[in-house]
Amino acid sequence: MPTGTAASSARRTEARRRTARARAESPRDGGVPILEGVRASSFSRSTAAHNRAFVTPRATSRSSRAAARIEALRADLRRHGRLYHVLDAPEISDEAYDALMQELRDLEAAHPELVTPDSPTQRVGAPPSEAFRPVVHPQRMFSLANAFDEDELRAWYRRVDAALPGQTIELVCELKFDGAAVSLIYQDGAFVQGATRGDGVRGEDVTPNLRTLSLRTRDPLVLRLRPESDPPPFVEVRGEVYLSTDALESINAERTAAGAAPFANPRNAAAGSLRQLDPAVTARRPLALYVYQIGEVRGRRFRSHWESLAWAKDAGLPVSPHARRVGSMDDVLAYVADWTARRGDLPYGTDGVVVKVDSLDQQAELGTTSQAPRWAIAYKFPAEEAETRVQNIAVQVGRTGALTPVAELEPVRVSGVIVRRATLHNEDELQRKDVRVGDAVIVRRAGEVIPEIVRVLTEKRTGAERAFVMPTQCPVCGSPVERKPGEAVSRCTGGAVCPAQILERLIHSASRDALNIDGVGPKILQQLLDRELIADPADLFRLTHAQLLTLDRMAERSAENVIASIDRSRRTTLPRLVYGLGIRHVGVHVAELLARHFGEVDRLASAPAEEIADIPGVGPTIAESVAEFFARPETRALLDKLRAAGVRAEAPPPAEGRFAGKTFVFTGTLDRFSRREAADRVRAHGGVVGDGLTSHTDYLVAGAAAGSKLERARKLGVTVLTADEFIALLEGG
Repeated sequence: MPTGTAASSARRTEARRRTARARAESPRDGGVPILEGVRASSFSRSTAAHNRAFVTPRATSRSSRAAARIEALRADLRRHGRLYHVLDAPEISDEAYDALMQELRDLEAAHPELVTPDSPTQRVGAPPSEAFRPVVHPQRMFSLANAFDEDELRAWYRRVDAALPGQTIELVCELKFDGAAVSLIYQDGAFVQGATRGDGVRGEDVTPNLRTLSLRTRDPLVLRLRPESDPPPFVEVRGEVYLSTDALESINAERTAAGAAPFANPRNAAAGSLRQLDPAVTARRPLALYVYQIGEVRGRRFRSHWESLAWAKDAGLPVSPHARRVGSMDDVLAYVADWTARRGDLPYGTDGVVVKVDSLDQQAELGTTSQAPRWAIAYKFPAEEAETRVQNIAVQVGRTGALTPVAELEPVRVSGVIVRRATLHNEDELQRKDVRVGDAVIVRRAGEVIPEIVRVLTEKRTGAERAFVMPTQCPVCGSPVERKPGEAVSRCTGGAVCPAQILERLIHSASRDALNIDGVGPKILQQLLDRELIADPADLFRLTHAQLLTLDRMAERSAENVIASIDRSRRTTLPRLVYGLGIRHVGVHVAELLARHFGEVDRLASAPAEEIADIPGVGPTIAESVAEFFARPETRALLDKLRAAGVRAEAPPPAEGRFAGKTFVFTGTLDRFSRREAADRVRAHGGVVGDGLTSHTDYLVAGAAAGSKLERARKLGVTVLTADEFIALLEGG
């Protein structure tokens, strides 16, 4: 363990004691501990990243700010996707996640040259956990585009109608269940495999767990076909595994009594129950299933989605009785209005309505985007609100030292969940809303662990309310707090001596997209910090079996598994290592770009900001952040410790394809396809798509109404391609 001065050591010890007390005294809300001064919500970190990206010095270009914000959003969305899909421990609401995703889509639409194949907008769900055998789905399982009001529903229908001119369009409305999507495969009538959705292409094999499912009157694992019918040789169906509201309350009561965190919402309860390594645990939880789609019945062709649901029902599979086929958008809106009012009467959770084009031929004609079918959309029920009062305003500290104010509320029930905390995002947002201790406020929740305050009921003020002032010292380590000019975020300057920052950095480093140390989560990391067994990611690789056995609830087998996971992670890739270092503005994609350009961490660590900024897709803001990070003595010391601990990072293989090593930049409008599709084609051939033009750019593709980049390309001597010339190049010309 590294040591410092006696004063700094004493400060660390006292800060850890404060952290431990905060963990012990902090109430749990919705299944995820919310720790005063320890863990900032990722939604607040997203907002902090938003402010960092957009409130910058004037010299920073608009495109650089967009690139930085896009990377910050991608990093947050990937983290939330893992929390939601893999760990079943969400920290923000579906609504908050959707807002972040929509902001990313809008930015990518405005800057299509920044779109990357690994962006969350281009992916479905999350990668399957390594704890389960991976399964490749027979057909891709897509997510759904969302609509949040009548206008967006009607806009979707207009797009469908325009794509099917002169055709009669029938629609099917179904409730959107708040559970976990699965694929079930039958061979000759027998259930043989079940898998989670995963990333849409690959899921997790949960066949033994699905075999434990039992319904009140039907077994979903048996196809009850008519006696005269031979069972099809192959059947794939998609469905939603869920828990009833009563079952969820019962399970959460048991977990709370046992000292475990209750599940955050019905979806995570179902997913967490389904993804147990021990099927006996799943068997003790009354999971249920509704089938909502037929993927394939070999030897039979359906004409419509409605017909396929009827077949599933006849075959003995559980199909929701509330599905309805309708003939107009007015009928859809009537269905939505009906269930918006009645959803509280259902014995299970539902968060919206799915609307689908009924004809399968029309579905095929409409096709899909990279992420969702064009023939379906999910209408999300509006968030529910409630009135309560602010009892106190606390401050939480994140990985980068960002201080986030959080309102502590009088407990209030919203959407069936008791809410005690609400994020205030940052100091500017707090002042804009003018939230004071003692205020009556309206809070909004749509399944989230940390809701938000919608507005203050100023008309109910009595004069006894107290304004909140951001602290000048970190509430965890006592270090000075600073707020740099042009930023909306106040930060703890404690850095390496602040336990809150250390914990968050360790969580980040051990995450799946970084060093991927399976089984080492926040609770274990906090115990290791409290016992002063670790101080940075390198110390994880020095842990011993005996040290792990000193932790609470750490059994012999669990300790062996953690050591094995740590050993596996010693051999990693350079992109993972760079991402795991937690450099500000560096997400998964930028880490890949940096690793591919430099090939080894020492070259990256010694590179000046000017060289880093020349990498297509990086830009000056990110480059300055990277150069400043590696200039710190503590960064060099960490790299030396990782190397000494046996961590080895392999460089990514060189790009392959006829565009390998070539950089493209786009401007103007292309006729044949969107700039996003054009960029995807370049990357498919091994090329790189950049944002701004530099002397290293190989091609500028200029479509109609090309902007100032065209003149700049000519001055720099960059080859300019027309849209037709670009298409010819794609086709091998």
